[in-house]
Formats: sequence, C-alpha cells, structure tokens
Amino acid sequence: MNSLYDEFRVALHSVWTRRWLVLAVAWGICILGWLAVASIPNRYDSRARLLVDVNQILPDEAQGGPLGGRRHLDEIRGTLTSARNLEKVAVTTGLLPAGASEREKAGAVAMLQKNIKVIPQQDNIFEITSSIAIGSLSDADNAKLASGVLDSLITVFRDDQLRGGRVNAREGLKFLDSQIADREKALREVEARRAAFEAQNIGLIPGGSGSPAQRVDAARAELGQIESQLVAAQAALAATNGQLASTPATINVPGMSATGAGVARQQLAGAQNELSAMRARGLTDAHPDIIAIKSQIASLKAQADREGSGGGGGNAQNPAYASLAAMRAERQATVSALSARKAQLTSDIAKITSQQIQNPGIAAEYDRINGEYTALKAQYDKLLGQREQVRLRGEVQTEANAIKVELLDPPSKPTSPAAPNRPLFLTLVLLAGIGGGVGAAFGLSQVRASYPTAARLERASGLPVIGSITEVVTPERQVERKKRLVWLASGGGALVGLYALLLIAEFVQRGMVA
Repeated sequence: MNSLYDEFRVALHSVWTRRWLVLAVAWGICILGWLAVASIPNRYDSRARLLVDVNQILPDEAQGGPLGGRRHLDEIRGTLTSARNLEKVAVTTGLLPAGASEREKAGAVAMLQKNIKVIPQQDNIFEITSSIAIGSLSDADNAKLASGVLDSLITVFRDDQLRGGRVNAREGLKFLDSQIADREKALREVEARRAAFEAQNIGLIPGGSGSPAQRVDAARAELGQIESQLVAAQAALAATNGQLASTPATINVPGMSATGAGVARQQLAGAQNELSAMRARGLTDAHPDIIAIKSQIASLKAQADREGSGGGGGNAQNPAYASLAAMRAERQATVSALSARKAQLTSDIAKITSQQIQNPGIAAEYDRINGEYTALKAQYDKLLGQREQVRLRGEVQTEANAIKVELLDPPSKPTSPAAPNRPLFLTLVLLAGIGGGVGAAFGLSQVRASYPTAARLERASGLPVIGSITEVVTPERQVERKKRLVWLASGGGALVGLYALLLIAEFVQRGMVA
C-alpha cells in the first residue's frame, strides 16, 4: 500500500514539475476544441401534427375495396415530402433564389428531404418535424426558417390535395379510356379473325354459338330431354289407340231415319286419307301408327257394309269416338314432332363428332379463338365498370372535399437549439484540455530518465544509495517561485474564465432567439 502511495506521489510530482507544459497543452486543446464547437451551427427543430381524413362517401367497391382508404393514406404519406412539393417550399421560404439552376434546386430538395421527417402516429395522424442548421444564417434566422418550412409545406400540401383529387380523376379516366380503346380494338380483331375462320371452314364448323364441344354437350342434354318426352308421348298415344279401338265409331239409334246412313263410309274415307298421309311422311307398315290405322280401317269397312244392308233403325256418330280420334291425332302430331327433333339432334351430334375426328386441328383452333374472345370480352366489361366507378369518384370529389386536411398542432416556434448541446461540449473540451495537459506531462516524465527518489535510483542502478541531499531554497528563489506560481494561477484562471465567458455568451445568444 505504501509503495502504491509513493508511486502516486512520484507521478504527481513529475506532473507538477512540468506544470507549465500542462497549462500550455490545456490552452492549446481548449482553444482548438472551442473553435470547433463554435463552428457547429445550432440546429433548431419545429414540430407540427396533421390530420388527413379521407371521406368515405362512396361504397367500398368504388373506393377500391376495404383497403382503399388505407392505400390512399399511404400515398399521401409518400407525396407529402415529394420532390415537387419540397421545391415549392424551397422557393417560398427563400432557400432557392430566383433563377436558380437545376443543381441548386436538387441540392435544396435533398437538404429538405434529409431534414424533414414524417412520423405516422395513427392511421391518419402524422407528426412532421423540420430541422434547420444552416451555418450562413444566424440562430434567429434558423429558428424562424424551421417553423417557416413546416408552414410552407402544409400550405403546399393542402393546395396540392385540393387540385389533386380532380386531376387524378381526369388522369384515371384518360388512362381507362385508352385501355378500353385497346381492348375494343383487340376484341374487334378477334371477332374478325373468328368470322374469317368460320367462313374459311364453313363446311367443317357447324353453326351456332359456342365451341363444337359446347354444342355437343348442349345437344346431348336436349336429346336426353327429348327422349324422355318421346317415351311419354308414345305411351299416351298407345293408350289413346287402345281406347279408340274399343270404342264404336257409331251408335244405333232406334227410330232414326236412314238419313244417318253413310257415316261409317265417311269415317272410312277419313281413315284412308290419314293412312295415305302417314305413308307420305315415310312411316312403314311395321310402324305402330300404321298398324292401328289399318285396324281402324278394317273395322270401319265392316260397319260400312252393315250400313249398306239397311236396318231397323238409323246409325249416328259416337261422340266419344270423335273425341278420342281428335286426341289421337294431337298425340300423333306430338310424337312425330319429337321424333323429328330427336333425329335432327342425333344427326347434329354425329356430324359434329365426325368433324372433330376428321379435323381435330380446326376444332382446337376454333376453341382457342373463342377462348381468346371470351377473355377479352370479360376484360372489356371489367374496364367499363372501373371507368364508371372512377367517374363517380371524380364527381364526388368535385362536389365535396374527398380529402380533409386539418392542422392539429401548428408548427412550433423553437426558442432553444435542439443540437448541439453546446454547454456540454464546452465543458467536455475543458476537461479534455486539462486531461491532455496532465497526460502530456506524465508521458514526458516517463520518457525522460530521472530518479525522483533514492529508492528508485537504487533499484535502477543496483547499487546501494548512502543518502540524498534535499533542495535548499534561498529567499530569492522563494520569491521567484511565488511569482511563477501567481503566473500559473493567472493562466489557469484565464482558461476557466474564458470557459465561463463562452457559457455566458451561449445563454445570451439563446435568449436573443427567444
């Protein structure tokens, strides 16, 4: 412990013996450091809070979905500090002189972009901070410019938003109109190409809308319905034929005059005419309708023969038979129509299938053209809907303010610099000067070989030291020492006084800004 104390005393003595070096180094470091601190311009910050509210006048579909409002706020956040707006701010606040070059404009815009921060606090509330530290301006001018930049930025932003809604709507309509014109042109080209393809392959492509595969599916679906309807109609016709066969065509009315004779012959003639008509339609003798009508003709011939022989009474036409005959004729027509439609559908399906088998490339190309047409038509209809939405949005923004900009907190007027902390820097420079002087003196003592104590000389030489002689100070020497000590104290006091004077000047300068 004693050796450590001795070492401390030795180090302190070595520094004290070089006290003038300590003072000189301290003065040099402090002067240079204080000049460097003085060259740093004071930075003044101004803050403001802005509310940007997007009016939800249109439904979500017209606003671009539920995220339309948030996306619009993100765009506002990006355009708030755009280069165009900042250039207007630089001109308004005087940062750019009249007739400035493009390089000067770019420099001013870059400086403002670096020193203006937009911090979102909520979805539609922004805190804007401007920091100004221009060395060529005084502190009062820097403080005034910090708040002036925010004032000008908010004013420019408001004006831009008032005009931007209508301009964006017009630009959006113009863009959509060009897109619609392009789609319409492409749609017409596809229509012309499809018409030319159909004309070129008129014998290979069946008529009708849709691709061959779609038409085959539609024909098969309709054929299934026709077949079920035909089965039901044939069953109804067979039932009617059975009832008609068991129903007499005439009934004998006693006491009726012979004027009723010849009815069976008339019905026979009608049945024969109907048989001729069926054969004219191509029905064969094996057809159920031909067989039924032949049976009816045979029955009518027997009745006609009996009418020719005369009788005790007259015959009259059976009303039930006439009703059944009319019903049978109607159901026969239904069966014939369904059979014809079935034959037509079967023929169409066979024809389309044969064409697809014989010409697979033509069918595939036709399907591709139809698919391209369908896709372009869907895009065209979608663009028309979007254009109507943009037009409605533009009308709403014309009638009402679509974007509301409200200043929650006006730009603050800074009264003290935000940076640098000059009193702290001045103090640190003073401490660094004193520490540097002490370090220089101690380092010099370590470089130069000296032995402040007998024990250190003994350790360095390895020889015993008999004794040491203390310094004898004469009265004249004592007076000289006191005089130098006064000079040393004056130099140290002057250094501290200069530090205090710089602190006072700093606070006085801040008060002038306020």
